[in-house]
Amino acid sequence: MDKAFSNLLKYIDKLPHTKKEKVYQWVKRYVDPTSSVGGRLINEMRETRFKDGFECPHCTSEHVVRFGKVKGRQRYRCKSCLKTFTDTTNTVLYRTRKGDEWITFVDCMFKGYSLRKSAEIVGVTWVTLFYWRHKLLSALKQMDFDHFEGIVEVDETYFLYSQKGQRGIKERKPRKRGGKSKHRGISHEQVCVLVARDRTKATVSKVSCMGRIVKTKIETIIGTKLSSHNVLVTDAWRAYKTYAKEN
Repeated sequence: MDKAFSNLLKYIDKLPHTKKEKVYQWVKRYVDPTSSVGGRLINEMRETRFKDGFECPHCTSEHVVRFGKVKGRQRYRCKSCLKTFTDTTNTVLYRTRKGDEWITFVDCMFKGYSLRKSAEIVGVTWVTLFYWRHKLLSALKQMDFDHFEGIVEVDETYFLYSQKGQRGIKERKPRKRGGKSKHRGISHEQVCVLVARDRTKATVSKVSCMGRIVKTKIETIIGTKLSSHNVLVTDAWRAYKTYAKEN
């Protein structure tokens, strides 16, 4: 048995990265069975979504009762509009039986894998993942909050401006994925994404401008969510200093 296990490890070590990732995801599911992972995902969603009490997603009424089960999942009925719903109604998991695959796909997204590579790991087509990704991005855009609490850390990251899919680009020669900027350091060729987050994990992450972040963009993106009660933690860039001093 030990020899067979040793040979198995040697075989896995020789596999390409995508196959190793697939083995890892399989082992993870075997150690933590699929049904419990999917069930835990639904339970966490229910606790977060209905933490202040059940509310109908159709008419926002609080007169909600349990109304049997559909394919093993709890169903509810609103006494006001008489419509039924489940824990996943109006969420990215609505009408899907692949809760565990969703978890694996999100893991692949965090690791920066392409759709085709993710599809090989998850076990569904890349076309399916294309729609899943848009569902996730759409859901993230709808997430919002009123204001930050306590300490707020702010920083920015930069990406080389992409014109993928456009024809007739005249400002520069076509380049391969990634590429390099003509200018050293941060320049107008780079897209600035501002990221702000407090200790409750309330987060804002938005494209702000081309090139270095400026004070007016900080005000536009996160100004309404900050107050004099917040402690702003940033680097020494002058836009942050000026904004903090004025506010």
